[in-house]
Amino acid sequence: MSDFSLTLNEDQLQIQKWVHEFAENVVRPAGPEWDEREETPWPIIQEAAKNGLYSFDFIAQCFADPTGLLMCLVNEEMSWGDAGIALSIFGSTLAVAGIFSNGTPEQIGEWIPQCFGTADDVKLAAFGVSEPDAGSDVSSLKSRAVYDEAKDEWVLNGTKTWITNGGIANTHVLVLSVDPTLGSRGQASFVVPEGTPGIAQGQKFKKMGIRASHTAEVVLTDCRIPGRCLLGGKDKLDERLARAKEGKRTSTQAAMATFEASRPIVGAQAVGIARAAYEYALGYAKERKQFGRAIIENQAIAFKLADMKMHTDAARLLVHRAAWMAGTGQKFQNGEGSMSKLYAGENAVWVTEQAIQILGGYGYVRDYPVEQWHRDSKIYTIFEGTSEVQRLVISRAISGIHIN
Repeated sequence: MSDFSLTLNEDQLQIQKWVHEFAENVVRPAGPEWDEREETPWPIIQEAAKNGLYSFDFIAQCFADPTGLLMCLVNEEMSWGDAGIALSIFGSTLAVAGIFSNGTPEQIGEWIPQCFGTADDVKLAAFGVSEPDAGSDVSSLKSRAVYDEAKDEWVLNGTKTWITNGGIANTHVLVLSVDPTLGSRGQASFVVPEGTPGIAQGQKFKKMGIRASHTAEVVLTDCRIPGRCLLGGKDKLDERLARAKEGKRTSTQAAMATFEASRPIVGAQAVGIARAAYEYALGYAKERKQFGRAIIENQAIAFKLADMKMHTDAARLLVHRAAWMAGTGQKFQNGEGSMSKLYAGENAVWVTEQAIQILGGYGYVRDYPVEQWHRDSKIYTIFEGTSEVQRLVISRAISGIHIN
């Protein structure tokens, strides 16, 4: 087991520097344009693929890091550049996490490389759980997967919503109900391969922030997939359903297994946004003069910046602790993954708001980046579990009581 350390090793430092240079030279300059266009930044994704940043090999290297920290380091740097573009580049990794958490070794080897494609033929992937009437309440999914034993196929029907890369992805990983009577214990994850008839993009959402990241509905209409596309396999699913019907304890829910793995990574993205806003506000406060002196010489500004730095560093520490625990196989005892995402997300909203206040009127206009960073930050208190859901997870973990 890798010991927890605040000192990054040489490989981590080199990769962090490499990713930061890409974020600084490619991502950040492109951020305002793609935020305004509200379109997937294909040229940036393709450039990331050509330099090896968007690739199966690189993501595998990140997830193989024995400390569990590398994927968080990468996501912080990319979101420091631009969160919307970062999600466009790394949105596929949520599908990867879904396959890795629920799939067999054979399925992992088959499907994860297809989530990325190659530098010359870039592919995207999407992961979908939420539905119009089932957001935080994942036990209420209405989308159905019905097994056609004669053809060894699953027939999928329903609508997924709020899906990153939804409809434009080449590979979709979707959580559907196979036995509605069992609630969340009657759900399973499925891979819908590229070119499958019966899957289509529904409404594309126009969002407050992270506008470069495509978010849309995914509509399934008698969508047939081979039996082997059930992650984990039919035998494992049948065994799990039988245990659930007998009232026995079952393994982790299909959706929750993915979210547990991804929450520190999402928290790292929020840390990147907060860090960007803090650094920009600090530089501005040193240069901006009022009444004959730099505004940072006023305690009201200096203390605000001190708090911004302190809270952002605290958020990073929570993220790194959770990532290290997950990477070294330690079980979250007190909702540590939820703590990291909750604190980092709420801190990003607060820090970016403080940055706007420090810039005053300049912070409110699009000529300066902090207003976009504030818009981008808000989603981190909503997606992959709202702040309220994270508090519910933590309170249940620390009390051992099923709090509603």
